[in-house]
Amino acid sequence: MTIESSPHRPVDTSTPAVLGHFPGGTAVSRVRIYDWPTLDGLRGGSPHIHLVCTEGYIVAAGVGRLQTLGPDGYLEVPLQVGDVVWFTPGVIHRAVNDGGLEVLVVMQNAGLPEAGDAVLTLPPEILADPERYAAATALTAPDRLDDADGHAARRRRDLAVEGFLALRERVIDDGPDALAEFHEAAHQLVRPRLDAWERRWSDGPLAAAQETGRQLAGLRGSDASHLRAGGVHAKSAPAERWGMCGRLSTYDPLAR
Repeated sequence: MTIESSPHRPVDTSTPAVLGHFPGGTAVSRVRIYDWPTLDGLRGGSPHIHLVCTEGYIVAAGVGRLQTLGPDGYLEVPLQVGDVVWFTPGVIHRAVNDGGLEVLVVMQNAGLPEAGDAVLTLPPEILADPERYAAATALTAPDRLDDADGHAARRRRDLAVEGFLALRERVIDDGPDALAEFHEAAHQLVRPRLDAWERRWSDGPLAAAQETGRQLAGLRGSDASHLRAGGVHAKSAPAERWGMCGRLSTYDPLAR
């Protein structure tokens, strides 16, 4: 997209040379949480876990709940407009839509949760087989709202809810240690992706932190020259697609 710079010519922000780091090397998405009913009578998204990323919700519209399984057992956090909630790696989370729930999601590591760092709580026999897991979670047209993929997204959501409810029962009965088997299955599923994750971390938050270090060092040495290289960066609203938790628009700060 372009930003009008009156009375001068428009500033082109589409080229890599002028794309800066999003604050803190994070990324943001807009999610309209699914209102499809589930087998337990609620409406919402696919429960899942992130292995190296903290994720935060800013509630933009509607009401709902965040159900979690983690070191504190089973928790449920109410969500209403203006609320902020965040959860760290290892916390299984499920967004429940009680009416028009829409959230802005802030994702650690340059949006890695939407670029691979997510494992759905599918039944154990699927989690144990990478090929079955890939088939159960795949979409044929992941970058758009394709009708066939809508059915696939709903099926995988239903499978994830089925697995989540079984895990929740075990956690309530036996405590957080009941999650160990799921954690290990998730670990094994993501091992082939770790090199790509490390590159994204290096190009995003690590590079942003190192840039701040250089700026601080310059200021300590009476060098403020980086201020002359400041810029304005923008991205147009992306098209919606079927996400894990809802109709998703992802602003990828590393996309070129």
